[in-house]
Amino acid sequence: MSEIVFDTYGKTRVRLTYVRRLDTHHELKELTVDVFMEGAFQDAFTKADNSIVLPTDTMKNTVYALARNNGINSIEEFARDLARHFLAGVAHLNKVRLEVKEVPWNRIGESPAAFVQAGLERRTTSFVATRSSETVRSGIQDLQILKTTDSAFTGFLKDQYTTLAETTDRLLGTVLQGDWLCTGKDLDFNQTHADIRSLLLATFATHKSLSVQQTLYVMAEAVLEQFASVAEIHLVMPNKHCLLVDLSKFGLDNANQIFQPIDEPSGYIEARISR
Repeated sequence: MSEIVFDTYGKTRVRLTYVRRLDTHHELKELTVDVFMEGAFQDAFTKADNSIVLPTDTMKNTVYALARNNGINSIEEFARDLARHFLAGVAHLNKVRLEVKEVPWNRIGESPAAFVQAGLERRTTSFVATRSSETVRSGIQDLQILKTTDSAFTGFLKDQYTTLAETTDRLLGTVLQGDWLCTGKDLDFNQTHADIRSLLLATFATHKSLSVQQTLYVMAEAVLEQFASVAEIHLVMPNKHCLLVDLSKFGLDNANQIFQPIDEPSGYIEARISR
């Protein structure tokens, strides 16, 4: 006898470009939305009962319709609107999860309607709603950062296979992934996201790093100390190595100037820090 122990279904990678046309300038948002539903959908799997299935195409259309009707101020508020809409419309839906990624577009100079994409960085949110609770996590994905000094790595564990040399001055590069649990009501998600991003970058830039682990913790701690609305922060900081090139074979020195960037393999550092 078999039974379903977990099931979900939804629509992924719903892409949306939204233009807010103000009198003085335009605002541009590019989103990718994933919708995942959980509830009393077992009969759709076991009995082919489609009467309980909201088509995933309808989910896609709902993303566009709610963007038109409600506008998009922040991805967190847009995810909330979608979650509440689905819970109100599908009686046997117990939980809905919205995963939204935003491509940052910045205005070109003073132009009111021309934009340039910021690169690989994405703003993210994960909004989970049930009949009795709502949880929102905001975040950053693929933010590439690097510092050329104030980074050391010494005193580490060594064994017979260790070849890494200790250093008190190295390049420290990472592709930052992070998300934080938001609490409280009436948050300005756009301003909070911008302020946390700025604080993470400022802390990374000014901290004298003794390891990536330490730097990650100091960055997370700074956010928790400054933002009472953040209950927990999760950061992932892979160590994207830049290796000093040996130029001695050419009769040249290398005073920490010439490096070879290495994408793979990379170190992996992750931690979740709460109050």
